[in-house]
Amino acid sequence: MSEPLVLLAGMMCDARVFLPQIVDLSLDHAVTIIPLTQGERIEEIASAILTAAPAKFALCGHDMGGVVAMELARRAPDRITRLALMNCTPLADTPPVAVMRDEQIIKARAGRLQDALTQDVNAMGLAEGPAKVHVHQGLIEMGMDLGPELYVRQTRVLQKRRDQQATLRQLRMPTLVMCGAEDQVTPIKRHEFVAELIPYARLQVIDGAGHVPQLEAPDATNAALRTWMRQPLVLR
Repeated sequence: MSEPLVLLAGMMCDARVFLPQIVDLSLDHAVTIIPLTQGERIEEIASAILTAAPAKFALCGHDMGGVVAMELARRAPDRITRLALMNCTPLADTPPVAVMRDEQIIKARAGRLQDALTQDVNAMGLAEGPAKVHVHQGLIEMGMDLGPELYVRQTRVLQKRRDQQATLRQLRMPTLVMCGAEDQVTPIKRHEFVAELIPYARLQVIDGAGHVPQLEAPDATNAALRTWMRQPLVLR
């Protein structure tokens, strides 16, 4: 068995967003989900994860989980054997995005969490196909289960996050940069930019998927993750 794998879910998601990967990869890997629920800043969330994580581990983060994964790679690169960044960006919020997040916070605090979540999911660019309705409903259900308090906290965390471009340039580990071809939140060009920053990075675009390829195209996502887990480690 290779090194353990830690999965970090996106904003307002829990283990259900990685269910196909847990089922498949846990056949021959120790798979752990660590929630992004502790802390008011990315740095605090990262500290909680490092306390809970194995001594050394492979790390895969999706969406906000990818943002946290970059912070973990910045703070503890010697503990991370390999890194997968899915549908995420190293850039800090622009002023227009920060304003949009404030508007979403107002909705959540006013008892309109479902409206805020629906707007967020609609903006993702989920791929058209038989899985779209199920994935859309699943994302809303997870968000409603996690509740408005966490929505506000995670939104504030993202508003305050740092730019991680310098971190990515320093990475010396097998790195997978993955996105859905139809992602509207972090499109292909953003992932091409991310892959160019990282030594030893490989870009994988998943056809027939948008912002949540692990649910929209689970077989292709699982295959990409298995290839990444088989890559030789980089001597540092």
